[in-house]
Amino acid sequence: MTLDAFPDAYAAALRTRDWERVGPLIHEEACVTFSTGAVHTGKAAVQRAFEANFAAIENDDFRLTNLRWTARHDDSAAYTFDYAWSGRVNGSSASGAGTGQATLIRSEAGWQLRTETLHRQ
Repeated sequence: MTLDAFPDAYAAALRTRDWERVGPLIHEEACVTFSTGAVHTGKAAVQRAFEANFAAIENDDFRLTNLRWTARHDDSAAYTFDYAWSGRVNGSSASGAGTGQATLIRSEAGWQLRTETLHRQ
């Protein structure tokens, strides 16, 4: 996968709500910070957090927009983005939006998410 294809592939994988699709895009030493402030360090912790979200949010639709590359190198890159999600939580409509930052590294497995931080609007 090319660097330019990663953000859309990542968002598409998240929309599947299937860790088998998301997991290969996550680095073993990833650190993901949710907009709640919860920090998940290591791929196993990220998996638990994502799977909890998959279970809690029905019909989840996650979108990235306004992507801006802030660094692009042979083995690492960073970008900022806007995000929005919607779905049903406990039977009621729910949604959220904000901004985020992500860093990627190129490993033997290809481009992978190393860090992601989400902020609410």
